Amino acid sequence: MSSKIQNELRELVQAQVISPEVSLNISNYYEKKSSSSPNRLFAIFGVLGSLLVGLGIILILAHNWDNFSKLTKTVWAFVPLIIGQIAVGYSLFKKKSTAWKEASATFLFFAIGSSIALVSQIYNIPGSMASYLLSWIILAAPLLYLLKSHATAILLLIFSTAYACTVGYANAGEPWWYLAMLGYIAPFYYEQIKSYPNHNMTALYHWLIPLSVVISLGAFIQSSDNFGFVMYVCLFGLLYNIGRLPFFKDRRLRTNGYLLMGSLGTIVTLIFVSFKWIWQEFAFGNVAWPDIVFASVLALAAAALFSYGYKKTKEYDFSLFQVAFVVFAIVYFIGYADMNVAWILTNLLVFSLGLFAVRIGARKNRFSILNYGLLIITVLIACRFFDTNITFVLRGIIFLCIGAGFFAANYLMYRKQQNLKNHE
Repeated sequence: MSSKIQNELRELVQAQVISPEVSLNISNYYEKKSSSSPNRLFAIFGVLGSLLVGLGIILILAHNWDNFSKLTKTVWAFVPLIIGQIAVGYSLFKKKSTAWKEASATFLFFAIGSSIALVSQIYNIPGSMASYLLSWIILAAPLLYLLKSHATAILLLIFSTAYACTVGYANAGEPWWYLAMLGYIAPFYYEQIKSYPNHNMTALYHWLIPLSVVISLGAFIQSSDNFGFVMYVCLFGLLYNIGRLPFFKDRRLRTNGYLLMGSLGTIVTLIFVSFKWIWQEFAFGNVAWPDIVFASVLALAAAALFSYGYKKTKEYDFSLFQVAFVVFAIVYFIGYADMNVAWILTNLLVFSLGLFAVRIGARKNRFSILNYGLLIITVLIACRFFDTNITFVLRGIIFLCIGAGFFAANYLMYRKQQNLKNHE
């Protein structure tokens, strides 16, 4: 515990603000908190050390690789794997610290990948990048529950995402094993939420998992790209509704990756679709049934979460972002009849979302949300300059009005906060 806190506690005891017993409890709390910090740092540096050691071994072997016989190469291919297994076994049976487990799990994870690659190279075993990544992931997956390793969970997420991109984007296949891998990680993630809801690693998972899903969704799209916009808006609607669950109600906004990614993803997708030329290039008839099923599942899941949150919370704060996916799906099918009407409705939807964000920011006294809504409206208006014939003078007047609106909204928010403080 720092000397500054100790001095503050002495002053509070002398001024009879707190009792000596309370001062002792506070001191014990900070000492316990500071004692856990080195363990976390040791775990982080242990993982980094394992990565560097593994890379060093690979580079040393690569330098002399051509001079080895096939038998020697085979032996060296399994040496990192054996060392990693010994380290993991030692961590388990000796019940070593978290740092030991994280470091040994990281080393063995990369040792598995290097051994597969080396054996394939030595004996000229054919295979694709997708099959290599899948074999690596499946063999390393038991480490997650064997050691309860956060490093393994993060690496599995990263490599599963890489596998999905390799299969879906590069080879035009469907990476169904990616969904199986998400299902495999889900119990570990749920246990982390249940046992450590306020932990930094839990907050990190709230960002990494939705980010992985957003990156990988495009790998499942089989029809023309235009229906992919519907699928992504449904996905972002699902993420936003997850972020609005009662679990996240009292959490800091920056730890709620679902809410932020769902909101920002919805806006970015709709801003892109707000251009008229996008609707003119849509191929409405070219939609595959698997994509319709996929989008329907995402939409139904988002609707179910919205209904659950509404029933669970007595004073439910409705947001247009929660149902934007439904509105856009209706607009998309209107485009079959008239693309111009669909284009206009898309712009109105984005404008309405901006106004809703301004309303939420004003009601909650949050400058960040207020300016986020104003920024949505500004970007939408700026985008319309590219597909409408507006003179530079009129554009300048519009931007002056927007700037004045930014200033007025922030000034009124500031005055409101000051009045609340004075009233208190």
